[in-house]
Amino acid sequence: MQGKITKRAVDSITLAKTDRFLWDTDLHGFGLKVTPTGTRIYILQYRMGGRGSASRRYTLGKHGPWTPDAARKEATRLLGLIATGTDPAEAKQQDKGGLTLTIFAERYLKEYAELQKKPRSVAEDRRNLNNLVLPTLGAKRIDKISRSHIAKLHHDLKQTPVAANRVLAVLTTLFNLAEKWGYRPDGSNPCRHVPKYKEEKRERFLNEGELTRLGKVLAKAEQDKAHSLSVIAAIKLLIFLGARLSEVLTLRWDFINFEKQNLRLPDSKTGAKTVYLNAPALAVLDSLPRIEGNPYVLPGNKRGAHLVNLHAGWIELRKEANLEDVRLHDLRHSFASVGAGAGMSLPTIGALLGHRHAATTNRYAHLDQDPLKKANDEIGDRLHAAMSGKSKAPLHSILRPRKKVKK
Repeated sequence: MQGKITKRAVDSITLAKTDRFLWDTDLHGFGLKVTPTGTRIYILQYRMGGRGSASRRYTLGKHGPWTPDAARKEATRLLGLIATGTDPAEAKQQDKGGLTLTIFAERYLKEYAELQKKPRSVAEDRRNLNNLVLPTLGAKRIDKISRSHIAKLHHDLKQTPVAANRVLAVLTTLFNLAEKWGYRPDGSNPCRHVPKYKEEKRERFLNEGELTRLGKVLAKAEQDKAHSLSVIAAIKLLIFLGARLSEVLTLRWDFINFEKQNLRLPDSKTGAKTVYLNAPALAVLDSLPRIEGNPYVLPGNKRGAHLVNLHAGWIELRKEANLEDVRLHDLRHSFASVGAGAGMSLPTIGALLGHRHAATTNRYAHLDQDPLKKANDEIGDRLHAAMSGKSKAPLHSILRPRKKVKK
Protein backbone atom coordinates (compact mmCIF):
# COMPACT_ATOMS: atom_id res chain seq x y z
CA MET A 1 0.00 0.00 0.00
CA GLN A 2 1.05 3.59 -0.56
CA GLY A 3 -0.06 6.81 1.11
CA LYS A 4 1.15 9.48 3.47
CA ILE A 5 1.98 7.99 6.87
CA THR A 6 -0.12 9.83 9.44
CA LYS A 7 -1.57 8.80 12.79
CA ARG A 8 -4.98 8.27 11.19
CA ALA A 9 -3.44 6.12 8.43
CA VAL A 10 -1.47 4.08 10.97
CA ASP A 11 -4.52 3.41 13.15
CA SER A 12 -6.80 2.55 10.24
CA ILE A 13 -4.76 -0.29 8.72
CA THR A 14 -6.59 -3.61 9.09
CA LEU A 15 -4.76 -6.77 10.13
CA ALA A 16 -4.00 -9.68 7.82
CA LYS A 17 -2.53 -13.17 8.06
CA THR A 18 0.84 -11.83 6.85
CA ASP A 19 2.75 -8.61 7.37
CA ARG A 20 1.26 -5.56 5.67
CA PHE A 21 3.25 -2.52 4.55
CA LEU A 22 2.37 1.12 4.03
CA TRP A 23 4.98 3.11 2.07
CA ASP A 24 5.03 6.85 2.45
CA THR A 25 4.38 8.84 -0.73
CA ASP A 26 6.27 11.91 0.50
CA LEU A 27 9.52 10.35 1.76
CA HIS A 28 10.99 7.59 -0.38
CA GLY A 29 11.85 4.44 1.61
CA PHE A 30 9.94 5.47 4.75
CA GLY A 31 7.37 2.83 5.66
CA LEU A 32 5.23 1.13 8.26
CA LYS A 33 5.05 -2.62 8.85
CA VAL A 34 1.96 -4.07 10.50
CA THR A 35 2.29 -7.63 11.79
CA PRO A 36 -0.59 -10.15 12.05
CA THR A 37 -0.63 -9.54 15.82
CA GLY A 38 -1.21 -5.81 15.35
CA THR A 39 2.30 -4.52 16.12
CA ARG A 40 3.08 -1.41 14.07
CA ILE A 41 6.74 -0.75 13.30
CA TYR A 42 8.29 2.21 11.48
CA ILE A 43 10.98 1.16 8.98
CA LEU A 44 13.34 2.64 6.40
CA GLN A 45 14.22 0.75 3.23
CA TYR A 46 17.29 1.89 1.28
CA ARG A 47 20.21 0.85 -0.88
CA MET A 48 23.92 1.55 -0.47
CA GLY A 49 25.54 2.13 -3.86
CA GLY A 50 22.64 2.67 -6.23
CA ARG A 51 19.92 0.66 -7.93
CA GLY A 52 22.09 -2.39 -8.57
CA SER A 53 22.90 -2.96 -4.89
CA ALA A 54 20.94 -5.05 -2.43
CA SER A 55 17.98 -3.50 -0.63
CA ARG A 56 18.36 -3.09 3.15
CA ARG A 57 15.77 -2.47 5.83
CA TYR A 58 16.34 -0.50 9.02
CA THR A 59 13.96 -0.62 11.99
CA LEU A 60 13.21 2.84 13.39
CA GLY A 61 10.93 1.77 16.24
CA LYS A 62 7.43 0.72 17.29
CA HIS A 63 4.39 2.93 16.97
CA GLY A 64 3.49 4.31 20.37
CA PRO A 65 6.90 5.22 21.67
CA TRP A 66 7.43 6.60 18.15
CA THR A 67 4.98 8.92 16.45
CA PRO A 68 4.68 9.25 12.64
CA ASP A 69 6.33 12.69 12.77
CA ALA A 70 9.24 11.54 14.95
CA ALA A 71 9.81 8.48 12.76
CA ARG A 72 9.71 10.65 9.63
CA LYS A 73 12.32 13.04 11.08
CA GLU A 74 14.61 10.12 11.99
CA ALA A 75 14.17 8.59 8.54
CA THR A 76 15.07 11.93 6.95
CA ARG A 77 18.21 12.15 9.09
CA LEU A 78 19.29 8.63 8.19
CA LEU A 79 18.72 9.25 4.48
CA GLY A 80 21.12 12.16 4.79
CA LEU A 81 23.75 9.83 6.26
CA ILE A 82 23.12 7.27 3.50
CA ALA A 83 23.67 9.98 0.89
CA THR A 84 27.17 10.55 2.31
CA GLY A 85 27.99 6.83 2.23
CA THR A 86 27.25 5.94 5.86
CA ASP A 87 25.24 2.77 6.34
CA PRO A 88 22.94 3.20 9.36
CA ALA A 89 22.53 -0.56 9.82
CA GLU A 90 26.30 -0.98 9.94
CA ALA A 91 26.68 1.93 12.34
CA LYS A 92 24.00 0.39 14.57
CA GLN A 93 25.86 -2.90 14.64
CA GLN A 94 29.10 -1.15 15.54
CA ASP A 95 27.35 0.60 18.43
CA LYS A 96 26.33 -2.84 19.69
CA GLY A 97 29.93 -4.01 19.57
CA GLY A 98 30.48 -5.40 16.07
CA LEU A 99 29.16 -6.12 12.59
CA THR A 100 27.22 -9.23 11.70
CA LEU A 101 28.52 -11.47 8.94
CA THR A 102 25.43 -10.66 6.85
CA ILE A 103 26.25 -6.95 6.77
CA PHE A 104 29.97 -7.50 6.26
CA ALA A 105 29.30 -9.97 3.43
CA GLU A 106 27.44 -7.26 1.52
CA ARG A 107 30.39 -4.92 2.04
CA TYR A 108 32.72 -7.64 0.76
CA LEU A 109 30.63 -8.04 -2.40
CA LYS A 110 30.22 -4.32 -3.11
CA GLU A 111 33.59 -2.97 -2.06
CA TYR A 112 35.85 -5.86 -3.06
CA ALA A 113 34.35 -8.62 -5.23
CA GLU A 114 32.54 -6.37 -7.71
CA LEU A 115 35.72 -4.30 -8.17
CA GLN A 116 38.27 -7.12 -8.31
CA LYS A 117 36.45 -10.13 -9.77
CA LYS A 118 34.64 -10.97 -12.98
CA PRO A 119 30.80 -10.84 -12.89
CA ARG A 120 30.50 -14.62 -13.03
CA SER A 121 32.78 -15.01 -9.99
CA VAL A 122 30.86 -12.32 -8.11
CA ALA A 123 27.60 -14.14 -8.84
CA GLU A 124 29.12 -17.39 -7.55
CA ASP A 125 30.36 -15.70 -4.36
CA ARG A 126 26.94 -14.13 -3.77
CA ARG A 127 25.19 -17.44 -4.35
CA ASN A 128 27.50 -19.35 -1.99
CA LEU A 129 27.20 -16.72 0.73
CA ASN A 130 23.42 -16.33 0.51
CA ASN A 131 22.60 -20.03 0.15
CA LEU A 132 25.28 -21.84 2.16
CA VAL A 133 26.85 -19.44 4.66
CA LEU A 134 24.51 -16.69 5.85
CA PRO A 135 21.56 -18.93 6.80
CA THR A 136 23.87 -20.51 9.41
CA LEU A 137 26.37 -17.81 10.37
CA GLY A 138 24.82 -14.58 9.09
CA ALA A 139 23.57 -13.35 12.47
CA LYS A 140 26.93 -13.86 14.21
CA ARG A 141 29.30 -10.95 14.76
CA ILE A 142 32.21 -10.90 12.35
CA ASP A 143 34.70 -10.69 15.24
CA LYS A 144 33.12 -13.60 17.14
CA ILE A 145 33.20 -16.26 14.41
CA SER A 146 35.75 -18.92 15.32
CA ARG A 147 37.52 -21.76 13.56
CA SER A 148 35.05 -24.23 15.05
CA HIS A 149 32.19 -22.39 13.32
CA ILE A 150 33.95 -22.58 9.96
CA ALA A 151 35.02 -26.20 10.44
CA LYS A 152 31.45 -27.26 11.27
CA LEU A 153 30.05 -25.40 8.26
CA HIS A 154 32.65 -27.03 6.01
CA HIS A 155 31.93 -30.46 7.50
CA ASP A 156 28.18 -30.04 7.01
CA LEU A 157 28.85 -29.57 3.27
CA LYS A 158 31.00 -32.71 2.93
CA GLN A 159 28.49 -34.37 0.57
CA THR A 160 29.30 -31.63 -1.97
CA PRO A 161 33.09 -31.24 -1.56
CA VAL A 162 33.49 -28.81 -4.46
CA ALA A 163 30.85 -26.47 -3.03
CA ALA A 164 32.38 -26.84 0.45
CA ASN A 165 35.79 -25.81 -0.86
CA ARG A 166 34.36 -22.82 -2.76
CA VAL A 167 32.68 -21.65 0.45
CA LEU A 168 35.96 -22.01 2.32
CA ALA A 169 37.74 -19.99 -0.38
CA VAL A 170 35.32 -17.07 -0.34
CA LEU A 171 35.29 -16.97 3.47
CA THR A 172 39.10 -17.00 3.56
CA THR A 173 39.18 -13.87 1.40
CA LEU A 174 36.31 -12.27 3.33
CA PHE A 175 38.00 -12.71 6.71
CA ASN A 176 41.32 -11.49 5.33
CA LEU A 177 39.51 -8.27 4.42
CA ALA A 178 37.95 -8.14 7.89
CA GLU A 179 41.50 -8.08 9.29
CA LYS A 180 42.67 -5.52 6.74
CA TRP A 181 39.70 -3.23 7.46
CA GLY A 182 40.16 -3.49 11.22
CA TYR A 183 37.19 -5.66 12.22
CA ARG A 184 39.35 -8.59 13.38
CA PRO A 185 42.88 -8.82 14.83
CA ASP A 186 45.71 -9.60 12.42
CA GLY A 187 46.31 -13.33 11.94
CA SER A 188 42.89 -14.31 13.30
CA ASN A 189 41.34 -15.66 10.08
CA PRO A 190 39.15 -18.56 11.32
CA CYS A 191 39.54 -20.41 7.99
CA ARG A 192 43.19 -21.14 8.73
CA HIS A 193 43.99 -24.83 9.25
CA VAL A 194 40.58 -25.95 7.97
CA PRO A 195 41.67 -28.45 5.30
CA LYS A 196 39.98 -28.55 1.91
CA TYR A 197 38.30 -31.72 0.71
CA LYS A 198 39.99 -33.65 -2.06
CA GLU A 199 38.30 -32.91 -5.37
CA GLU A 200 38.16 -35.57 -8.04
CA LYS A 201 38.97 -33.99 -11.39
CA ARG A 202 36.42 -35.30 -13.89
CA GLU A 203 38.13 -36.26 -17.13
CA ARG A 204 35.79 -37.29 -19.94
CA PHE A 205 37.06 -37.26 -23.50
CA LEU A 206 35.18 -38.22 -26.62
CA ASN A 207 36.85 -40.96 -28.65
CA GLU A 208 36.73 -41.20 -32.43
CA GLY A 209 33.58 -43.31 -32.47
CA GLU A 210 31.75 -40.95 -30.12
CA LEU A 211 32.75 -37.94 -32.19
CA THR A 212 31.41 -39.71 -35.27
CA ARG A 213 28.06 -40.37 -33.57
CA LEU A 214 27.82 -36.78 -32.39
CA GLY A 215 28.69 -35.48 -35.85
CA LYS A 216 25.89 -37.53 -37.43
CA VAL A 217 23.37 -36.32 -34.86
CA LEU A 218 24.35 -32.68 -35.44
CA ALA A 219 24.12 -33.10 -39.21
CA LYS A 220 20.66 -34.67 -38.95
CA ALA A 221 19.46 -31.97 -36.53
CA GLU A 222 20.65 -29.29 -38.95
CA GLN A 223 18.98 -30.99 -41.90
CA ASP A 224 15.69 -31.54 -40.05
CA LYS A 225 15.86 -28.07 -38.45
CA ALA A 226 15.25 -29.75 -35.10
CA HIS A 227 17.36 -27.11 -33.35
CA SER A 228 18.32 -23.53 -34.15
CA LEU A 229 21.44 -22.78 -36.17
CA SER A 230 22.87 -21.06 -33.10
CA VAL A 231 22.62 -24.21 -30.97
CA ILE A 232 24.21 -26.49 -33.58
CA ALA A 233 26.93 -23.97 -34.45
CA ALA A 234 27.76 -23.37 -30.78
CA ILE A 235 28.37 -27.08 -30.18
CA LYS A 236 30.54 -27.35 -33.30
CA LEU A 237 32.61 -24.34 -32.28
CA LEU A 238 33.11 -25.77 -28.80
CA ILE A 239 34.46 -28.93 -30.42
CA PHE A 240 36.66 -27.33 -33.08
CA LEU A 241 38.09 -24.50 -30.97
CA GLY A 242 38.30 -25.98 -27.47
CA ALA A 243 36.97 -22.65 -26.25
CA ARG A 244 35.09 -22.01 -23.04
CA LEU A 245 31.30 -21.92 -23.20
CA SER A 246 31.07 -18.22 -22.29
CA GLU A 247 33.64 -17.35 -24.97
CA VAL A 248 31.57 -19.02 -27.68
CA LEU A 249 28.16 -17.75 -26.56
CA THR A 250 29.30 -14.11 -26.33
CA LEU A 251 31.36 -14.15 -29.53
CA ARG A 252 30.81 -11.02 -31.65
CA TRP A 253 31.39 -10.58 -35.37
CA ASP A 254 33.81 -7.72 -34.77
CA PHE A 255 36.06 -10.07 -32.77
CA ILE A 256 36.72 -12.17 -35.88
CA ASN A 257 39.47 -11.53 -38.42
CA PHE A 258 38.77 -13.86 -41.35
CA GLU A 259 41.88 -12.70 -43.22
CA LYS A 260 44.21 -13.62 -40.36
CA GLN A 261 42.01 -16.59 -39.45
CA ASN A 262 41.72 -15.75 -35.77
CA LEU A 263 39.46 -14.06 -33.31
CA ARG A 264 40.52 -11.62 -30.62
CA LEU A 265 38.65 -11.92 -27.34
CA PRO A 266 38.96 -8.64 -25.40
CA ASP A 267 38.15 -10.48 -22.18
CA SER A 268 38.11 -14.08 -20.99
CA LYS A 269 38.71 -16.01 -17.79
CA THR A 270 42.43 -15.34 -18.20
CA GLY A 271 42.14 -11.90 -19.80
CA ALA A 272 42.39 -10.83 -23.45
CA LYS A 273 43.50 -13.60 -25.78
CA THR A 274 43.73 -14.67 -29.41
CA VAL A 275 41.96 -17.83 -30.61
CA TYR A 276 43.16 -19.32 -33.88
CA LEU A 277 40.53 -20.53 -36.34
CA ASN A 278 41.08 -23.87 -38.02
CA ALA A 279 39.33 -24.83 -41.27
CA PRO A 280 36.29 -26.55 -39.69
CA ALA A 281 35.68 -23.57 -37.37
CA LEU A 282 35.99 -21.15 -40.29
CA ALA A 283 33.46 -23.22 -42.23
CA VAL A 284 30.98 -23.03 -39.33
CA LEU A 285 31.38 -19.26 -39.02
CA ASP A 286 31.13 -18.77 -42.78
CA SER A 287 27.81 -20.65 -42.86
CA LEU A 288 26.12 -18.40 -40.28
CA PRO A 289 23.96 -15.45 -41.32
CA ARG A 290 24.49 -12.01 -39.84
CA ILE A 291 21.39 -10.60 -38.17
CA GLU A 292 20.94 -6.88 -38.65
CA GLY A 293 21.05 -5.05 -35.34
CA ASN A 294 22.61 -8.04 -33.53
CA PRO A 295 26.41 -7.97 -33.05
CA TYR A 296 26.59 -11.58 -31.84
CA VAL A 297 27.63 -14.58 -33.94
CA LEU A 298 25.12 -16.81 -32.15
CA PRO A 299 21.90 -14.81 -31.76
CA GLY A 300 19.39 -15.78 -29.09
CA ASN A 301 15.63 -15.47 -28.90
CA LYS A 302 15.66 -11.87 -27.68
CA ARG A 303 16.29 -9.12 -30.20
CA GLY A 304 19.91 -8.00 -30.18
CA ALA A 305 20.95 -10.64 -27.61
CA HIS A 306 23.19 -13.70 -27.81
CA LEU A 307 22.30 -17.34 -27.25
CA VAL A 308 21.92 -17.96 -23.52
CA ASN A 309 20.70 -21.47 -22.72
CA LEU A 310 22.64 -24.05 -24.70
CA HIS A 311 22.20 -26.80 -22.11
CA ALA A 312 18.59 -27.62 -23.01
CA GLY A 313 19.47 -28.33 -26.65
CA TRP A 314 22.67 -30.14 -25.66
CA ILE A 315 20.78 -32.52 -23.37
CA GLU A 316 18.53 -33.60 -26.27
CA LEU A 317 21.37 -33.93 -28.78
CA ARG A 318 23.70 -35.87 -26.50
CA LYS A 319 20.87 -38.28 -25.68
CA GLU A 320 20.37 -38.98 -29.38
CA ALA A 321 24.11 -39.61 -29.70
CA ASN A 322 24.11 -41.90 -26.64
CA LEU A 323 26.47 -39.54 -24.83
CA GLU A 324 24.34 -38.73 -21.79
CA ASP A 325 27.34 -38.50 -19.43
CA VAL A 326 29.10 -35.87 -21.54
CA ARG A 327 29.02 -32.24 -20.41
CA LEU A 328 29.55 -29.26 -22.65
CA HIS A 329 32.87 -28.61 -20.90
CA ASP A 330 34.00 -32.11 -21.88
CA LEU A 331 34.10 -30.91 -25.49
CA ARG A 332 36.96 -28.61 -24.44
CA HIS A 333 38.70 -31.58 -22.80
CA SER A 334 38.24 -33.57 -26.00
CA PHE A 335 39.95 -30.85 -28.05
CA ALA A 336 42.94 -31.02 -25.71
CA SER A 337 43.01 -34.82 -25.64
CA VAL A 338 43.19 -35.01 -29.45
CA GLY A 339 46.16 -32.65 -29.42
CA ALA A 340 47.93 -34.60 -26.69
CA GLY A 341 47.28 -37.90 -28.44
CA ALA A 342 48.79 -36.48 -31.64
CA GLY A 343 52.02 -35.72 -29.80
CA MET A 344 51.64 -31.95 -29.50
CA SER A 345 53.53 -30.42 -26.60
CA LEU A 346 51.67 -29.48 -23.44
CA PRO A 347 52.76 -25.80 -23.68
CA THR A 348 51.27 -25.67 -27.18
CA ILE A 349 48.00 -27.19 -25.99
CA GLY A 350 47.92 -24.86 -23.00
CA ALA A 351 48.44 -21.84 -25.27
CA LEU A 352 45.60 -22.94 -27.56
CA LEU A 353 43.27 -23.39 -24.60
CA GLY A 354 44.32 -20.12 -22.96
CA HIS A 355 45.60 -21.73 -19.77
CA ARG A 356 47.39 -19.33 -17.46
CA HIS A 357 49.30 -22.01 -15.53
CA ALA A 358 51.11 -25.04 -16.90
CA ALA A 359 49.67 -27.21 -14.12
CA THR A 360 46.21 -26.79 -15.65
CA THR A 361 47.40 -28.45 -18.87
CA ASN A 362 49.31 -31.24 -17.15
CA ARG A 363 46.11 -33.26 -16.73
CA TYR A 364 46.50 -34.24 -20.40
CA ALA A 365 50.09 -35.45 -20.08
CA HIS A 366 49.12 -39.10 -19.71
CA LEU A 367 47.35 -39.01 -23.07
CA ASP A 368 50.56 -38.37 -24.95
CA GLN A 369 52.41 -41.48 -26.05
CA ASP A 370 55.91 -41.98 -24.71
CA PRO A 371 58.20 -40.08 -27.15
CA LEU A 372 60.89 -42.76 -26.81
CA LYS A 373 58.40 -45.48 -27.67
CA LYS A 374 57.22 -43.55 -30.73
CA ALA A 375 60.82 -43.03 -31.87
CA ASN A 376 61.64 -46.70 -31.33
CA ASP A 377 58.58 -47.77 -33.34
CA GLU A 378 59.53 -45.40 -36.17
CA ILE A 379 63.10 -46.77 -36.38
CA GLY A 380 61.86 -50.35 -36.25
CA ASP A 381 59.35 -49.69 -39.03
CA ARG A 382 62.02 -48.25 -41.29
CA LEU A 383 64.45 -51.10 -40.61
CA HIS A 384 61.78 -53.70 -41.27
CA ALA A 385 60.74 -52.07 -44.54
CA ALA A 386 64.37 -51.91 -45.71
CA MET A 387 65.12 -55.52 -44.84
CA SER A 388 61.92 -57.13 -46.13
CA GLY A 389 61.59 -55.21 -49.36
CA LYS A 390 58.02 -56.47 -49.56
CA SER A 391 55.60 -54.94 -47.12
CA LYS A 392 55.41 -51.22 -46.44
CA ALA A 393 53.26 -51.88 -43.35
CA PRO A 394 54.92 -50.90 -40.06
CA LEU A 395 56.32 -53.87 -38.24
CA HIS A 396 54.53 -53.11 -34.98
CA SER A 397 51.20 -53.08 -36.82
CA ILE A 398 51.61 -56.60 -38.32
CA LEU A 399 53.08 -58.42 -35.35
CA ARG A 400 50.67 -60.79 -33.68
CA PRO A 401 50.85 -62.47 -30.28
CA ARG A 402 52.63 -65.79 -30.40
CA LYS A 403 50.51 -68.91 -30.33
CA LYS A 404 51.08 -71.11 -27.34
CA VAL A 405 52.72 -74.40 -28.30
CA LYS A 406 51.61 -77.49 -26.43
CA LYS A 407 54.54 -79.45 -25.08
